[in-house]
Amino acid sequence: MREYKTQMEAAKKGIITPEMEVVAKKEYLDAETVRERVACGSVCIPANVNHTALSAEGIGEGLRTKINVNLGISGDANDYALEMQKVDMSIKFGAEAIMDLSNYGKTNTFRKELVAKSPAMIGTVPMYDAIGYLDKDLLEISAQDFLKVVRAHAEEGVDFMTIHAGINRRAVEAFRRDPRKMNIVSRGGSLLFAWMMMTGNENPFYEYYDDVLEILREYDVTISLGDALRPGCIDDSTDAGQVAELIELGALTERAWAKDVQVMVEGPGHMAMNEIAANMALQKRICHNAPFYVLGPLVTDIAPGYDHITSAIGGAIAAASGADFLCYVTPAEHLRLPDLSDVKEGIIASKIAAHAADIAKGVPHSRDRDNEMAAARHAVDWDKMFEIAIDPEKARAYFESCPPADRHTCSMCGKMCAVRTTNMILEGKEVKFCSEK
Repeated sequence: MREYKTQMEAAKKGIITPEMEVVAKKEYLDAETVRERVACGSVCIPANVNHTALSAEGIGEGLRTKINVNLGISGDANDYALEMQKVDMSIKFGAEAIMDLSNYGKTNTFRKELVAKSPAMIGTVPMYDAIGYLDKDLLEISAQDFLKVVRAHAEEGVDFMTIHAGINRRAVEAFRRDPRKMNIVSRGGSLLFAWMMMTGNENPFYEYYDDVLEILREYDVTISLGDALRPGCIDDSTDAGQVAELIELGALTERAWAKDVQVMVEGPGHMAMNEIAANMALQKRICHNAPFYVLGPLVTDIAPGYDHITSAIGGAIAAASGADFLCYVTPAEHLRLPDLSDVKEGIIASKIAAHAADIAKGVPHSRDRDNEMAAARHAVDWDKMFEIAIDPEKARAYFESCPPADRHTCSMCGKMCAVRTTNMILEGKEVKFCSEK
């Protein structure tokens, strides 16, 4: 039996865990540095004691920006086999986390299979599963019922859970005083708001927060403090409701750390580009440098079908400005449940955003692959370029779809390729076009 319940407890006791060793190796850091950051809460390592297939990842200060893939069934699209194909694709393209957001029927069979096979971190939102798990309508669910779902997910091996504990009565008052165009767009937040309004009770995750923390501590589940009042359009960003909830999340962060429970804090949402950097700094200050997990932000509201792009733009700016964890967005966002193609597009867009931000932040070795790609392009080594690419199959398919006569070029420039021309001159060769056969 290990000497600690959670990674944070171990770190505070000066113990370097096997998970810290794995993270240190992946991040090119010494394990003591990782331990120090876990101890103070600026890094978390979501690692449920029951998730034996996990390859541990760190999220937070000085580490690579990680990405999360959302999947799961709904009442209108409930093909678990397709969702497992999305899992396989997520793992193939290097997503560090997968969230099961299933909100229909009994979801635990799929979730157990997911935990059993996935080396990526697994996250859930217990609020989504409450109605199906308990087989009760919202008004019939008690505060203790909600906690039963949290315990069930923890026992199944979930590494982090989004808990919307910040939308308490004070935050709701701020939200209602400052009218919005889009009101509440968080699914979990809206359900809790409805429950609070219908029952007249305080948010159960806030009222019984210490009980929630005890469950999470028992299985070393990281709490991801959900932003129920995140903006759902750029006009609602950085308003009273969002900031009021963020203040509550800062206090909840310290309460979790006091119980040795690791924390992430979730953030916006939809937001114009010029507000992103300030929001990242605000979160880090109010939430005591806890790791920041953002959805997007989506920087414009008029691109349905292309929201993986609006999200990647915002995500790159956010991560370069201090965010640590990006939730992917697919082209299907706001339109339907994503299919396999959508999931791939969302993953690649988020990976690009995260990688670009890591270069900007100077994360150790973040430029290595880019330098390798530059060398391969200099040598016009197509096979090497495909090997290094984020999506080798797509890169090769594009090249081969219109093959050049000379494989030392591509069909865009042909023999007028700038790299080919410069290489030939520097090698002392004569460049010819018209007379060359």
